Amino acid sequence: MPLSAPAPREPLHTRCIRCQGYRRADGWWDIEAHLTDTKSYAFTNHDRGTIEAGEPVHEMWLRVTVDDDLVIREVEAHTDHGPHHICPEITPNYRALAGLKIGPGWQRQVHARVGGVAGCTHLRELLAPVATTAFQTITPIKVRERGLTSPAVERAPTLLGTCHAYAPSSPVVARLWPQHYTGKPT
Repeated sequence: MPLSAPAPREPLHTRCIRCQGYRRADGWWDIEAHLTDTKSYAFTNHDRGTIEAGEPVHEMWLRVTVDDDLVIREVEAHTDHGPHHICPEITPNYRALAGLKIGPGWQRQVHARVGGVAGCTHLRELLAPVATTAFQTITPIKVRERGLTSPAVERAPTLLGTCHAYAPSSPVVARLWPQHYTGKPT
């Protein structure tokens, strides 16, 4: 077990998020995400009556189609289960993300289009792992197809400074992108 033994406890809530990346026959990429929230106990809900233990409180799907440059071409969202009858009504709004590029400023642009009452908190939360999954799906394939050993050979690395391993002083940066290695902690 990677964590220490926990104190005695009772399981109450489970959130599962699954993301998968696919290469399409037309050259674009589909990134699909599925979110479920369940409780270990039954409870009463105004719109749905009793939600039984293990029955999804939330169950949502998102498919984001991007091109090689991570520009969103299509978005499809669907809500199977939400706590309120009106929850599924907002899913068409996610088509407004078409044309955005996954990269710097991505979350700000997402919020401008589907933030607050223009969207659903849970579908919006799925977009962060969708972005990571898109990068993890597409970048290694494009690097391999170009015969490169590092995705940053052609341009400045977008990962530089985004985490401990990609700090400008990191041995990982020294190995992958020596031109960006500072040799000292920042």
